[in-house]
Amino acid sequence: MRKEWIDLDAAFLSSASVVGAKESEGPLGALFDLRDPSDRFGMKSWERAESEMQRLSFNTVLAKVKRAEGEVDALFAGDLLNQCVGSAYGLLDFDIPYFGLYGACSTCAEGLLLAAAMVSSQMMGLCGAVTSSHYCAAERQFRTPLEYGAQRAPVAQWTVTGAGAFLICSPSEFDEGEAYTAIKRGMVGKVMDCGITDAANMGAAMAPAAADTLTRYFQATETLPRDYDLIVTGDLGYEGGDILCDLMLAAGYDVRKNYSDCGQRIYHRKKQDVHGGGSGCGCSAVVLAAELLPKLCCGEIGRMLFLGTGALMSPDSIKQGAGIPGIAHLLELRHVSAKEGERKKWM
Repeated sequence: MRKEWIDLDAAFLSSASVVGAKESEGPLGALFDLRDPSDRFGMKSWERAESEMQRLSFNTVLAKVKRAEGEVDALFAGDLLNQCVGSAYGLLDFDIPYFGLYGACSTCAEGLLLAAAMVSSQMMGLCGAVTSSHYCAAERQFRTPLEYGAQRAPVAQWTVTGAGAFLICSPSEFDEGEAYTAIKRGMVGKVMDCGITDAANMGAAMAPAAADTLTRYFQATETLPRDYDLIVTGDLGYEGGDILCDLMLAAGYDVRKNYSDCGQRIYHRKKQDVHGGGSGCGCSAVVLAAELLPKLCCGEIGRMLFLGTGALMSPDSIKQGAGIPGIAHLLELRHVSAKEGERKKWM
């Protein structure tokens, strides 16, 4: 019989975040490592700017813990651009074995899940996970170039201009008594198509996949929403987040008290014109790196479920009227206390 979840034994060694202007003006603006008010990062095109964000974020994550690229066994990276060129060009100069991923907005969780699996199995000792998105590049690829001035639908989400990078290691890297954030379990999502064809309403397309993964996880682990300090998706936005809560309630799980979404956390809903909230590969990556991981490491959050949600469409599939498949990968993250007794409590 198939085992629904994956037992993991890995930890976050470091994380870094790079964002553009709109993100730096949001409620988390002061938490990000690097910010560029021009959104160009010194590049001539939006696509090259996205690649530069990836390069900067990975350089930063290495510098924080004084690690050299030769110490990293593999990189797991992806983005929204065709053939994931944002990652390929952005990480080109690093002499590190590379796995290219496409999970749309679930790419951050997918990369972390694969990196943690490699470290947990002792096949690798130190892995990197990197992902990004850029508002201008995504609009040009999936909708219309900004120069067209197209009107956005009320439920449309704003693609985050940002890149997040992480280093995943074995818990043995930490000294006894040193607090850290552990990756203890994971669950791989299933591709689901519920017939949503509106590319402006990706939250509705992804919410059923998030509900499926979350329900399967509660059932398989015999846990309940109240067992977690926070259940966060990335990124359903406001529309998809409401749908998820309704779907979970119908399944017998009320997640409303401790549920949040990265697309809801990154922007000011009233002050910034983002309609349905934030989205894009970079959204959950920068929120996790800049806000959630520090809260986990210091113990403000003790136990958290992180679900990366992705809409797996392409520009051609949308033009042909196909439904938008969704997917959601899950990670269970835990604060490991400095006290060994408390450390065992979470095992």
